[in-house]
Parts: sequence; structure tokens; C-alpha cells
Amino acid sequence: MNIALRRAAYAIFGAFILLVAAVTYIQVVKGPQYRDDARNARVAASRTGRERGPIVTSDQVLLAVSTPSPDDPKLYERTYPQGDLYAHTVGYTSVLFGTRGLESVWSNELVSDRDATISGVLNGLLGGDTRPRGITVTIDHGLQKVAAAALGDQKGAIVVIDPTTGAILAMVSYPSFDPNTLISSDAGEAGNTLEADPDEPLRNRVIDETYPPGSVFKVITAASGLDFGVVSPSTVFDDPVELVLPGSESTIANFNGKVCNDGNSVTLKIGFIRSCNTVFGQLGMDIGGDDLGTTATKFGFNREVPFDLPVLTSFFPGQGSIENNPPATAQSAIGQRDVQTTPLLMALSAAAVANGGTIMKPYLVTDVFTSDGTIEQVTAPQRWKRAMSPATAAVLADMMEQVVISGTATNAAVPGVRIAGKTGTAEVSERPPHAWFIGFGPVEAGPEDASIAIAVVVESGGNFGETATGGSVAAPIAQKVLTEFFDR
Repeated sequence: MNIALRRAAYAIFGAFILLVAAVTYIQVVKGPQYRDDARNARVAASRTGRERGPIVTSDQVLLAVSTPSPDDPKLYERTYPQGDLYAHTVGYTSVLFGTRGLESVWSNELVSDRDATISGVLNGLLGGDTRPRGITVTIDHGLQKVAAAALGDQKGAIVVIDPTTGAILAMVSYPSFDPNTLISSDAGEAGNTLEADPDEPLRNRVIDETYPPGSVFKVITAASGLDFGVVSPSTVFDDPVELVLPGSESTIANFNGKVCNDGNSVTLKIGFIRSCNTVFGQLGMDIGGDDLGTTATKFGFNREVPFDLPVLTSFFPGQGSIENNPPATAQSAIGQRDVQTTPLLMALSAAAVANGGTIMKPYLVTDVFTSDGTIEQVTAPQRWKRAMSPATAAVLADMMEQVVISGTATNAAVPGVRIAGKTGTAEVSERPPHAWFIGFGPVEAGPEDASIAIAVVVESGGNFGETATGGSVAAPIAQKVLTEFFDR
């Protein structure tokens, strides 16, 4: 073979290898993405033609159901009986806009195998059940309704968790939307209107939005100081009107612009109950940026939260970034500067105190059942993280209870029940502050006996605007939800 022929053969062989690689990439790597793209006509026909199983709450309220089309019994129509109440959790399945929420994540279980796909045919030939499965979510319908009513028309989020299992008991984000509009004859117009809305009703603020936590982060700062042995509840701090930050012209002042106690000294416990920025700014510098960051990581910051739905990662400055910057450390210790978190993670932080320092993996689906009601798969509670020692959790539980008894969270008190909590008023540039509350209850023989944990955030002060505080806005909302829970 002469040189020219050999070169031509090499070129053809190389082109063949590239062709095989391209086909493999398109079919194997990118294939699922193309298959599941909402613009894929086959996917659209599949969603329309295949029956999907029901989605129900823990108290058996129907959230999603498929019914035969009156025009063609071979086709099914998906409807959402509760409208916008569960829109962000359940999601939707739409010919035009694809799938979202649990409808997307649990699609394999919810979709019928009664079709001509290879998997469907094989399943039928092998005697498998081709009917769709249903799923039961952990949410309590009564609690969900009360939470939604308590938040009202204020932008924000509420998430309620069983701290001993991680089960989500309520999850509300406002503004919301009615998923039925995305499967109606006017779905295109409705979807475009939702996507263009500056209030972002499609965004699930519980898991898909981060906020500066403000003073609710002081739970984590206190946990860090206690766990590292830097402080105890009786540790005494200076009590200035403003905390001067070393090497800077910046200062940190308390919310009311006054001293925390008597102007001379104040204990950590009093500083926590009154949510004093001067105390916790100093505590953050005493702990150090790296150790404070270590504790934040134990609580789930800078880590992916394992959950049924995708969760934005909460942020605390990484190792070394604020260690040699006392002003940044002080500001981060009070939940400001660059600290950002989801409401879900702050609810998990409260749950960690309630559960003796252990954070359970949060989950939304408790079981999968067949068309005849047989439970086929059950979610078992799993531990996610050890956020702090049991001793630290016990101390924090006591201090958080005092916040509700005589501190900034008295509006969260439930008659006859020992509630623990922490408020936060997070400053935001050129906007009114975000109002926060996190807490749990009941505080009985020990923190491990708690049965509910909650986080509430109201964006930009809600209906209170510039005058909003966590105690005046978020705590009363939490009180309504906690009261509903304990009254039952």
C-alpha cells in the first residue's frame, strides 16, 4: 500500500471513530435529555395518553389524579384538586411545559406501563402490574391549609418538619400558582404569564431561594461557641452601645440602637434572649472564622441537602476566607454579610436542636402504593448529620425556650405548650428587612421529645414593610401553625 492510500485509510478510520463517538454521545449521554425534553412530540403524546397514579397527603386528601378523557377513553387528563395549595410540592405534568415537582421526580412510579414501549411490553409479558403506582406525601392537609392562611398574601415561605424523622409536615411558598391552568386550553398563555411575573410564582421559596438569615443564625453561632468550649450560658461580655470592629471603621449595633443589658456587662444567655448583635459579633470573633465555618458546615451550609426535590445550597464563607478578617467574621456571626440560606435548612437547624443535635434527612414521600392500595415501598427515616453535641443542644433548647417566654419571640407562645424559638430581622440592601422565626416544641423532659420544628420567612417585611421584625411578623405566623398542631 502506497503512502497516499495509507493516509486515506487512516482518515476514513478516524472519521469512522468520530462518527461512532458522536452517535454514542447523542444516544447514551444526551439521549435521556432529548427524550425528556418538553418539546419532544413523543413525550407530549406519552404524557397525554398514559394514566398516572394518584398523589395523596398523609391524611388521604387527593392532590393529583388522572381521569379518562370524555372525548377519548384511551387518553387521560391530569387534574390537581387542591389548586395552588400544593403547586410547588406536587408540581405538574404538562404537554407544553414538561414536568415539575414530585410529578417529575417520581414520574417512573406514577406513570402507567400500559403502552407500546419496550419496557411496558416486557413488563406485561412477564406478568407485571402495568397499572400506575400512587404516592403518599408526608404533608398534613390541615396543617398545610393553616400555614398557607397564616402567611396569606405576603411573599415568603413556611416549612414544618418532624425533627425526629425528617418528614415534611407542611411546605408553603407564596406567591403560588394553579397547576390546572398549565394543562388547560389556555395553557400557553397561562404559562407565559407565570414565567414573566416579576414576583416569580413558579419559584418554591422553601428550597429554591436563599436569604440572609439575620439573627436566626445566632443559633448556629451559639452552638459553635458551646461546642468548641469558647463560652457557656453564663459567660460575660462587655455591653457597649456599638461593637467596634478591629482594623475597621465599621461597627455593629443592636437592633434598637441601645445597650443589651446595663451598659456594663451581659451574659451569653441574656444576649441570646434579647438577640444582641454586639454580643454575637464579639462571640463570632472569639470563635474564629474557620471554627464558625466548621459548625455551619455541620448544620448543612455549603453542602447539598438530600431531599426529594432539588435544594439550593446555603452559603457560609469557606475555610480561610474570613479567618483573618475579624469584621467579616463578626458580621457573618449575626447572619449578615455574605451568609445565605434556604428556609428548609433553617428549619433543619431548629430540628437539630429539637432532636438532640442530630439532623434527619428531610423527605416528602412516605410510601408508594399499587393501584389496589398495597404498600409497595416505604421511606425509612435516616440520619443526615450530627450538627452539635447533645449537651449543646440541651443548652440551646433552654435558651430558645426563654426567647419565647421573655425575649423577642413572645408572639410565638402557645398556651399550655413549652415552645422554643429564635427570631431574626435580616437587613437587605435597599429593601425592607426579611422577617424570620425558627423554633420547635414541645420542650418537655428533654429536647429529643420535640415533635415539630418550623421555619418562617417573610420577604421584605411583608405587610409591615420597614417596621417589620421577626418577632412582630414571623413569630405570630408560626404561632398559628404551632397552635393548630398542638390543638390536635
